[in-house]
Amino acid sequence: MNTVTAPLYVPAGKWSGRDDGPGPEHARWHSVISSEAPAGGVALIGFASDEGVLRNGGRQGAAAGPEALRTALGSLAIHDDAPRIDAGTVTTQGDDLEGAQAELSTRVTELASAGHLVVVLGGGHETSFASHRGAREALGDMSVINFDAHFDLREADRPTSGTPFRQIARLAGDAFNYSVLGISRPNNTKVLFDAAATLGVRTVLDTELEALSLSECAHLALDSVEGQRPIHLSIDLDVLPAYVAPGVSAPAGLGVALEKIRAMAVAVAGTGRLGLVDVVELNPAFDIDGRTAKTAARLIDDIVAAHLAAGGS
Repeated sequence: MNTVTAPLYVPAGKWSGRDDGPGPEHARWHSVISSEAPAGGVALIGFASDEGVLRNGGRQGAAAGPEALRTALGSLAIHDDAPRIDAGTVTTQGDDLEGAQAELSTRVTELASAGHLVVVLGGGHETSFASHRGAREALGDMSVINFDAHFDLREADRPTSGTPFRQIARLAGDAFNYSVLGISRPNNTKVLFDAAATLGVRTVLDTELEALSLSECAHLALDSVEGQRPIHLSIDLDVLPAYVAPGVSAPAGLGVALEKIRAMAVAVAGTGRLGLVDVVELNPAFDIDGRTAKTAARLIDDIVAAHLAAGGS
């Protein structure tokens, strides 16, 4: 059962944050975000869901993630004039995850078709199948890069937070192109490693990233998304060390340094080919001083800035 109760879709509410005065020189996310914007901007949409986490045996609370992310983003300063839109929030109704995923897919398709960079605020990692399906409808085949301690390639009778990339593989068929960086060997069984190998997944362990410089990490991420396809970037916050991101559904025993995740994310965004970003598994109930939410907000802000600087929509 989902832990947030709200209508299936709720339009954007009013943002708040620090106010230093009028004018673009004082711009912050909360002061420029709107519910409508011209095509070619940045569109946020929330997915308040943790039914998938429950189905996967995790600790719930990620359904509160979208609002925590908006709060953390609100006071961050803006240094460009690109339009930003808050397209509202989709909420899983009870245990009807599939219905909420269908709604999110439809709304992501509309936003991507309008030329926006779509940033989905999760939610459990069940977010990613719905967001990808919607973006794919608008943009076609995509390269998927996931920063995550887990493959999320499980086989199950129904969708969970552990199945999104298996579902995407079925959807994409021979066009499936998936790289996952930050995998924790002790937290993924041999069955999952074998499944990844069978599906041609590019896999990089957390320990391998640990041995690389920031520049080497960035180049590795770029190699993973080479080509001309639009890119789906997914960040599961449990890829970070638990002391950096305590507020997640499944805290990491080791994790990948924030500086390396940031370097890889900014490098991918700097291609200008981002079509979809989702940031998932923020669990505010277990956060400490908003640490995880603030870290996630900084990553989102840096990704958006790098994408826009590269000439992305």
